[in-house]
Amino acid sequence: MAAFLQTNIRMSSIKIVPGKYSALTDHYRTPCRVRCAASSPGKKRFNIALLPGDGIGPEVIAVAKTVLQKAGSLEGLEFDFQEMPVGGAALDLVGVPMPEETFTAAKQSDAILLGAIGGYKWDKNEKHLRPEMALFYLRRDLKVFANLRPATVLPELVDASTLKKEVAEGVDMMIVRELTGGIYFGEPRGIKINENGEEVGISTEIYAAHEIDRIARVAFETARKRRGKLCSVDKANVLDASILWRKRVTALASEYPDVELSHMYVDNAAMQLIRDPKQFDTIVTNNIFGDILSDEASMITGSIGMLPSASLSESGPGLFEPIHGSAPDIAGQDKANPLATILSAAMLLKYGLGEEKAAKRIEDAVADALSKGFRTGDIYSPGNKLVGCKEMGEEVLKSVDSKVPATV
Repeated sequence: MAAFLQTNIRMSSIKIVPGKYSALTDHYRTPCRVRCAASSPGKKRFNIALLPGDGIGPEVIAVAKTVLQKAGSLEGLEFDFQEMPVGGAALDLVGVPMPEETFTAAKQSDAILLGAIGGYKWDKNEKHLRPEMALFYLRRDLKVFANLRPATVLPELVDASTLKKEVAEGVDMMIVRELTGGIYFGEPRGIKINENGEEVGISTEIYAAHEIDRIARVAFETARKRRGKLCSVDKANVLDASILWRKRVTALASEYPDVELSHMYVDNAAMQLIRDPKQFDTIVTNNIFGDILSDEASMITGSIGMLPSASLSESGPGLFEPIHGSAPDIAGQDKANPLATILSAAMLLKYGLGEEKAAKRIEDAVADALSKGFRTGDIYSPGNKLVGCKEMGEEVLKSVDSKVPATV
């Protein structure tokens, strides 16, 4: 899905502070290298944009970078990393959440690995100067419309789930979320004054047929590679946008006779995820429903700190990130769980670069470290060894290094 073509970034909508780029340090001014250039016989070279962001972002990105390097080297891959500021870190540095130089590095990369964005420090900023807007700009201008969020209960972490063991055991689903349309981007939007002088907040849920079709095709293809079951989640009993959604998804089903399609209203889907999560294989849904349901699904696995994500476009670099936030309350304390970011690096290899063997090395190493009893605080249970962010990364790294070549 993710190709290695460049996309054009529309900078006209981003307010850049004139004359402030001199504040960018040499660390952030590392020049872009030519992507995919041959480095040595038998080696592949990729350019990876690292966007650590805020809070625990720099901590988990540092760990994931090391694991990515090791897994890649074992499979004949080399990486040129370009680290750039984003979110609150960029606001403090140059006055905007998404500097033009960061956009350039992102769009010219082969793939983007993002940490986390936001924090209490910037909560009172005007909307266009909030750290979270950087993520909005990235998704929109890189056109990464398909968000893949796996939710798998690993055997080693069944007891970490808040659900009963018999309910959580064996859960393995993929949520395919439409990422660049719907109520988060629809027009009209904003806060206006009505004829009575009263403030009115407006957000518009809107989808065009082509937006539904392209995300549905990604979901059908994903289901085809899994267990052949696709559940489309909407609110077609109330919302016109959902009526069209169901109509388009149903029409496409004839092209995928090997995939069993079902439909479910979002309120029922939220309930079913808790009642019987094993019934789901692949879920496809719109932007806002996917945002909510994927976070709900994350808690079935035991912790939001375990789940990676991949955001893909029809062409251009993919965006790979953990689904957790910046957790400013534990930032800098070596308490963060780096596994979601490490697994995001695995998704980067698999979906962004097409390097499945290297991806499998990382996935197997995470399972191996967990099987040995290493746990960060969010997934800790008595009888295991409590470790911090760095030590968990070190244990995964040991497992990557000790593994025989992966088979896929």
